[in-house]
Amino acid sequence: MAAAASCAVIGAQWGDEGKGKIVDWLSARADVVVRFQGGHNAGHTLVIDGEVYKLSLLPSGVVRQSTLSVIGSGVVVDPAALVAEIERVRAKGVAISPDTLAVSDAATLILPLHQELDALREGAASGTKIGTTKRGIGPAYEDRAGRRAIRVGDLAHPDALAAKVENLLVHHNALRRGFGEATLEASAIVEMLVALAPMITPYAKPVWRLLDAARRERKRILFEGAQGVLLDVDHGTYPYVTSSNTVAGQAATGSGLGPRDIGYVLGIVKAYTTRVGAGPFPTELENEIGRRLGERGHEFGTVTGRRRRCGWFDAALVRQSCRVAGVDGIALTKLDVLDGFDALDVCVGYELNGERLDYLPAGSEAQAALTPIYETMAGWSGSTARARSWADLPAEAVKYVRRIEELIETPVALVSTSPERDDVILMTDPFSV
Repeated sequence: MAAAASCAVIGAQWGDEGKGKIVDWLSARADVVVRFQGGHNAGHTLVIDGEVYKLSLLPSGVVRQSTLSVIGSGVVVDPAALVAEIERVRAKGVAISPDTLAVSDAATLILPLHQELDALREGAASGTKIGTTKRGIGPAYEDRAGRRAIRVGDLAHPDALAAKVENLLVHHNALRRGFGEATLEASAIVEMLVALAPMITPYAKPVWRLLDAARRERKRILFEGAQGVLLDVDHGTYPYVTSSNTVAGQAATGSGLGPRDIGYVLGIVKAYTTRVGAGPFPTELENEIGRRLGERGHEFGTVTGRRRRCGWFDAALVRQSCRVAGVDGIALTKLDVLDGFDALDVCVGYELNGERLDYLPAGSEAQAALTPIYETMAGWSGSTARARSWADLPAEAVKYVRRIEELIETPVALVSTSPERDDVILMTDPFSV
């Protein structure tokens, strides 16, 4: 079979699976790296030669000068945050220019009013607390769906901005009055956008054309997802989800390529389970083991700094994610965090009202009432940290990986054993299948 021209990397749990390192590792052989959904609520940490890069909006490939980084139309872009992040990365010696970064002219802009609305809703005395990052992601997607959004391409036409902002404020000022907040004037928003425009418009391009040209030239395209399948607005633990689709199919919709051009789908899976914010979590451990996982795994959000909830690996959950997202193989990360445990529990299904289930039901009430069914495996006393071959792993660690592979009915393509880029055990190269 000919080498795959593209690969989509998505999280197969609730996000924070270690996608940044894997994308960076794969981008060494990619020509183009594409962000296709989400916004600057995502957080990817790269560790390269001891230098730490914390990215929120920029694709992970931006640290490589030979790679074109693309922000697709499926991403919502905070222009001020984008400018600030470009400057932070430049300060670390990385050159960023319109030759190395392209932003879709069809991408929706996040404005301060979106962030304010996000905070007002989350801070309301009643209603569901989603645990949003309050960065305006959801309200911006709402405006896009409502066909009133300001888009990146609009920045090139300042004379038309006032009318578009006025149209946007018809909706937002009504909401603000409902919250007892002062209404906004279009002039201040237009002034802010006009000031930011010169720093954004050089990057604005019809990225679908760039990607189509790359596809025709058989260049290797890497699609970088944010969050995880279980935060997908359709397939996740609704309503405790993000506001975009996080499954692999969104790589096509959010970039402008067809679904047949996505290629291999690699699901990133942590060797245990974590979650940030509210929502059901069947295998959560609110005890010393959960705290130990969090401390050893440094489980704090890259963007928010929030402590992540921790629990045992949920094979039923990951198997479902792999099915709905079309995952071809998984990258298992943070195996080294499990070093030193005497025994490890793996969730193989759930019990709900006396009935056994092998999947996560859609209803939030049912999800909250699930009791996990565990299979216990032997732990290991040796170290898996920095391992780069199966021979470097304790026998029990190999058994653990192989059992996960069986339970999720999806092959393990690679195992990551530290935050460093090259500490990887490779079984299947996503670009060569």
